[in-house]
Amino acid sequence: MTGKREKPAGEGRDAGCEDVILDSIAEGVFTIDTDWRITSFNRAAEEITGTSRSDAIGRQCWDVFRASICESACALRETMETGEHIVGRQVYIINSAGSRVPISVSTALLRDDAGEIVGGVETFRDLSVEQDLRRELEGRYTFADMIGREDRIQELFAMLPDIAESGSTVLIQGESGTGKELLALAIHGLSSRADGPMVVVNCGALPDTLLESELFGHKAGAFTDAKRDKPGRFSLANGGTIFLDEIGDISPALQSKLLRVLEDGSYEPLGGTETLIADVRIVSASNRNLPELVERGEFRRDLFYRINVVTVELPPLRERKDDIPLLVDHFVAKFNSLRNRDVLGVSNAVMSILMNHDFPGNIRELQNIIEHGFVTCRSGQIGTRHLPAYLKSGAVSAETGRPRSMEALERQFLVSALERNSGNRLATASELGIHKTTLWRRMKRLGLL
Repeated sequence: MTGKREKPAGEGRDAGCEDVILDSIAEGVFTIDTDWRITSFNRAAEEITGTSRSDAIGRQCWDVFRASICESACALRETMETGEHIVGRQVYIINSAGSRVPISVSTALLRDDAGEIVGGVETFRDLSVEQDLRRELEGRYTFADMIGREDRIQELFAMLPDIAESGSTVLIQGESGTGKELLALAIHGLSSRADGPMVVVNCGALPDTLLESELFGHKAGAFTDAKRDKPGRFSLANGGTIFLDEIGDISPALQSKLLRVLEDGSYEPLGGTETLIADVRIVSASNRNLPELVERGEFRRDLFYRINVVTVELPPLRERKDDIPLLVDHFVAKFNSLRNRDVLGVSNAVMSILMNHDFPGNIRELQNIIEHGFVTCRSGQIGTRHLPAYLKSGAVSAETGRPRSMEALERQFLVSALERNSGNRLATASELGIHKTTLWRRMKRLGLL
């Protein structure tokens, strides 16, 4: 393929052959000259853009495509300036009907027989079907604002309606950032108390004296500056649900008062003598191991048995790596909506880094990573340059200072998965959601056998 140039008589047949070849390609293809004017435009390009070849040829490419990167980060301009090919960059274009169309673009230079640059070529693929399938997939693995395809999450989705309808006290166990409050909101929203209030109390954020007042309220004069009566959270949650987050952090003295509420619903405001009755459902959560606290005498055994009528365990994100792509798509869509952006996701390199990361901060950390990416990435894909510094350093080899290869990242990811499963290939394959023979082939290719 060559750039636009004057053709002597007899070359029309070659140009016609060239058009036939281009029209046989399923991807859209167009070429430009050094003035950015379109010199060829194949049939797939016509179908994707809604612009005819006759209307496109001779016009500057940005007038035809109106892509999300035309003004600030044109892929073809980057190739023309650096000489580097671009492969699979995701962007939006606006078609002739005014609709946004997601596409994946690849670019290269065009040179004449003497090696001089005479223009550029861009191929592009319509991603609309893929995006629709991704949305359908996310919908299939979404329940009450929670997302997950991992077996334990799917089992939880199946049980949630029954848990919510039971009205029983629920204890949610899980590390910080695993979504305990989101689960509590889902339980409330699916319950018969959904029309009532949902009140959240972080028990680990307040000292005992303030926490008691927050939970049960106080009477005027109960302590310094208590100039008037104040209702507590149990009173505010009347007819609804109260969520006691980090319940493992409350003192033994306050545990005793909370036990009374769980036993018969009664409590007294701080400094008061009148007994009140709380019509609330209690959902509690802890990132600490409550059975261990019970054994050490730091948490009342009778209170523990009262709050864990139904116990739900939320696994950490490092144990549900298959959910990372779904969660990434969810957070990208969320921040696109909040910030009116056109970010199309994360690059393959970023996804490899995320899949290789242990996420000590769990889902909350992943959300923060994507939000950080939105600070500097306004369109296209979030690349490694948009990641927080601690993840950028994780993408660089300590030996060479160069970015790790995709193969090295995949190898480390498989090694970590095998270590988590004590070398059991069947368990590892199950965790990764692949067949054991697929795991065997990957291990062999990566030199792990």
